[in-house]
Parts: sequence; structure tokens; C-alpha cells
Amino acid sequence: MENMTVNVQLDAKGLACPMPIVKTKKAMKDLEPGQVIEVQATDKGSKADMKAWAESTGHQYLGTIEEGDVLKHYLRKSSEEEAVERKHPNVIDNKGLEKKLQENNSLVVLDVRETAEYAFNHIPSAISIPLGKLEERMNELSKEAEIYVVCRTGSRSDLAAQKLTENGFERVINVVPGMSEWTGETESIE
Repeated sequence: MENMTVNVQLDAKGLACPMPIVKTKKAMKDLEPGQVIEVQATDKGSKADMKAWAESTGHQYLGTIEEGDVLKHYLRKSSEEEAVERKHPNVIDNKGLEKKLQENNSLVVLDVRETAEYAFNHIPSAISIPLGKLEERMNELSKEAEIYVVCRTGSRSDLAAQKLTENGFERVINVVPGMSEWTGETESIE
């Protein structure tokens, strides 16, 4: 597995509930939208707490990795851009992509979420190129391929689809609503 990129690591080891959440809440205020935080905790109850807190505040709980006694929780700060109106004209819904994947396993699915988001839940065979790296890694994609772009909600993938189209990719389709409601097959590091 490729190393996950995190923007901030927070040490909450040795702290009992509610302190891991209190420290996370404070650290989250300093993050830019879209950035990922790794919270290291030893409180076994922190996994359920982190997930519930993230969901109640609109942030994204990506998952937890256990390394010995340490729980590494990964959360992503949600951004206002994720509510931005979609503009790319070629769109398919999740069910449509799922059907196409069953018919043709050589489709190109481009996942433009952050590496930590991808690691914890992605469509099998999807190519991971975070939106922020798309410009420099675009050459990894074939301009002749039919590319289905996916993110969590359809907003980052919309921006990526527009960027690809502007750079000569002609068969680009944005997948909505994306991984937040994907019910098809997935892979994960967990």
C-alpha cells in the first residue's frame, strides 16, 4: 500500500474520553478544508467516538488502523466546495457505473479523493490520483480512454472531469453521488 498522506498528526495517546475528541476538535479548526488528520489514541472507545463525532460535525471519518495498543484514526475536514454546483455535462449515477463495471471490467475508474480516503474504501481497480495531484499526473491516463471520475460526493470529481476535458480528454464522465453512497463492490486496507 502506498503511504497515506496526512496533513497533521495529533497525539492523544494516554487520554481518556472525552479528551481525544476535545483535542481533535481543536486541531480540526486549524486544518484547511480537504486536509486529513491522523489522531493517535490508546482509548479503545475512541474509534466509535471519532466516527460519531465526525458524522455529527460534517467531517469525514475515513477509518482506523490498529498498530499494537495505538489506534490511528483518520479524518478529513469537509469543505464548502463539496456543496458547489456540478458543471461537467457528462454524468452517470452510481448504479449506472456499477452496471457498466459488471459489463466491462476494463473501464477506467479514476478516484480523485485523498490517498487516505481511497485506502479505506475504493472501487476495485480504481486508479488513485488525488485532485491536487491531477495536473502533474494526468499523463498517466490515456486521452482515448473512457474515464469515470469518482470522489466522495461528486464535487471534486466534477472539478477533475472539467480539468481533464480542458486538457483534451474527450470521454470523461462524472460519477454522482460518488463513494458516499456507493453500494457496489469495494476494497479496503481494513
